[in-house]
Amino acid sequence: MTESIINKLSVVTFEELSDFVDQRQLLIDQLKLLMESDEVLTSSNKDRIQNITKQDTCISNRMMELKIEAQDWLQQRNQAKVQRSAYEAGYSQDSILMDRKK
Repeated sequence: MTESIINKLSVVTFEELSDFVDQRQLLIDQLKLLMESDEVLTSSNKDRIQNITKQDTCISNRMMELKIEAQDWLQQRNQAKVQRSAYEAGYSQDSILMDRKK
């Protein structure tokens, strides 16, 4: 799973990355249960786990990139709302204005 996500990390969407993290967490929880039940992990399994966790930095960096992209998009959208509302008329079209002569 980790190798697959790493191979397409530059084009992975937030949803795919989120699903991956959820699935991986389930596997980690299962491993913890195995460790608590006094079953000993072999050294090859320990090595595989270490190799998998080495990729965490790359995955975290990609998640941060996606977060920053989302923040930038939201800021641009909010700025566009503010600019649009500044140009919209703040009066009703049916209103009548009257001047008083002094």
